[in-house]
Amino acid sequence: MSASISLAGKVAIVTGGGRGIGKAIAKRFAEAGANVVIASRKMENLQATATEFSSLPGKVVPIACHVGRADQLENLVRETQTQLGPIDILVNNSATNIGQGPSLDVTDEMLDKMIEINIKSALRLVRLVVPKMIERKSGSIINIASIAGLVPQPGGLLYSFTKAGLIMLTRSWAREFGPHGVRVNAIAPGLIQTDFSEFFWKDEQHRAHVETTQPIRRIGQPDEIGFAALYLASDEASFVTGQVFVFDGGATA
Repeated sequence: MSASISLAGKVAIVTGGGRGIGKAIAKRFAEAGANVVIASRKMENLQATATEFSSLPGKVVPIACHVGRADQLENLVRETQTQLGPIDILVNNSATNIGQGPSLDVTDEMLDKMIEINIKSALRLVRLVVPKMIERKSGSIINIASIAGLVPQPGGLLYSFTKAGLIMLTRSWAREFGPHGVRVNAIAPGLIQTDFSEFFWKDEQHRAHVETTQPIRRIGQPDEIGFAALYLASDEASFVTGQVFVFDGGATA
């Protein structure tokens, strides 16, 4: 797929781009010729990823950004436009998953943090990026949701709640922005082998359950999500918007 899809001349932002799914997406984009800004709080992760990808056709630029801070998001968009030009693709990938446990133990502080990172960051970035996309009548937004937004994650009330919210934002934005040439889609991964999800896949009992009950009896890899994002970002997906693409080995089946 990566050899046949071109993003040459495109500019993308990938939040949480220093590792895991975000890193895999950035790699696929840069392989296809896009210039990609990768953003997260930890500059050392970003620099290491940018160095690793330095030989790819597209440029990979690290910009430190705490997605929960409005001023840092504004700087991210401003710096991307200054260094690379107009933004064609936005991937809202950054997320947090605090507050695992009984729903009655959820605090206001946990709720605020989860909304800040998992919902508000996407809302803010869309407000910053989409007006210029509408002017050019072209753009692709990709939100990284989760099957937890479709089926409640045991002990994960806030994660399920915020990912379900991101899915509804995806559908609402798709309806509103579609007539202006901007497409919005979501990817809902199942269990993927990343640092973010290691709480689950390093638990031998949980992993064994996944690998013996899913139709595809293994956990997923970040590159598999990267390929999906590459398609959604490309002109090959020009008739696709408002959709949630589930990549879960059949877990929700």
